[in-house]
Amino acid sequence: MDYKTILTYFKFTREQRTGIFLLFVIIVVLQLLYFFVDFNAAIKNYPEKKKWLSLQSQIDSMKTDNSKAISKIYPFNPNFITDYKGYKLGMSVQEIDRLLAFRKENKYVNSSEEFQNVTKVSDSLLNAIAPFFKFPDWVKNKKEFKAYVNDPGQAYAKKGKIVLIDINLATKEDLMKIYGIGEAISVRILKQKESLGAFVSMEQMKDVWGLSPEVVENLNTHFKISVLPNFKKIDINNASLRELSQFCYFRYALAKEIVTYRSMTGDIKNIEDLIKIKGFPVDKANIIGLYLSF
Repeated sequence: MDYKTILTYFKFTREQRTGIFLLFVIIVVLQLLYFFVDFNAAIKNYPEKKKWLSLQSQIDSMKTDNSKAISKIYPFNPNFITDYKGYKLGMSVQEIDRLLAFRKENKYVNSSEEFQNVTKVSDSLLNAIAPFFKFPDWVKNKKEFKAYVNDPGQAYAKKGKIVLIDINLATKEDLMKIYGIGEAISVRILKQKESLGAFVSMEQMKDVWGLSPEVVENLNTHFKISVLPNFKKIDINNASLRELSQFCYFRYALAKEIVTYRSMTGDIKNIEDLIKIKGFPVDKANIIGLYLSF
């Protein structure tokens, strides 16, 4: 490519030169505008916005106060602490699990010291939550009795001599003669007997809520099952779902499983068939079998 050929690229008509000049002017003007003109939008001040901003500090203060607020703790029985309750009290997962495992053995803690021995909580946490522990009245009465047991000048109310009698014939007064059983628990035992028709084993005392192992042992010492009583048994093969679910050893889910098993396999012949059903309390099979007819 020679010099003349290159020059042909720089030859413009009048209109083209005018267009190039105008383009150059536009570029210069835009550059000047870019450097000297503020394109930020003017911020408008709204009265409502000013009011909101003035309240923001109060809102932040309220949020801070709420984050520091400690929920009020009401008196509670530590034997029935749930996962959520333990978490709110500051207990670790391991401490909560120790308590739940202890309770699964149908055991109860009756003092803050026993609670610490079972859960292994720290002294600082125990001091913080122990004032809110509320144990049954018989636990408190037991401690008061021990405090005065060595005082020869103290007059105690003498309880009548207890004769070994059938638990199904016991009255409220008979039950209240047992140390650790008050009116409320004696009524609870009688209601349990009424709902079942009768007790068939002294082992059933463990199923009564609120009875400690020591009280159950006292009951076994003073009461017995003399004769297996007559009562209306549950016809396991014909009872409805509602009737089965009302039996205290069954729950709705288990009753439903029994009805399903019955409809699929036919009549249930003995307690061994019931043991095969999912969720059946095998450890109470011998007792439950006495309430059923096959």
